[in-house]
Amino acid sequence: MKNMTAPLTDIIEAIERVRLVLAEMPLDAFEADWEKQWLVERGVEIISEASRRLTDELKARHPNIPWKKVAGIGNVLRHNYESVAPAIMWKLAREDLFDLERVCRDELAAARKQC
Repeated sequence: MKNMTAPLTDIIEAIERVRLVLAEMPLDAFEADWEKQWLVERGVEIISEASRRLTDELKARHPNIPWKKVAGIGNVLRHNYESVAPAIMWKLAREDLFDLERVCRDELAAARKQC
């Protein structure tokens, strides 16, 4: 079985950092702060890239996670960055990462038990 510890840890750490960058920042403040936008985008790129290293078996255990979208957002940020509205990134970071984080934490705990 392929070791999933590194990509799971990368996803969890990136989510934690995105959450730290945003803290209690409202949308209008985020829209006005290009540095915070860049930091959040970088975190989401890492999440996207790390998700590509997860096994199909792991992903199949969690069909509620839109794995193709998680992987695909990295391509959007790299190739169509000008089309990404800050409001979309803010919503993604504030609302959409919770389930992914929970799944990754559960999978990481299970992987560590196997070691």
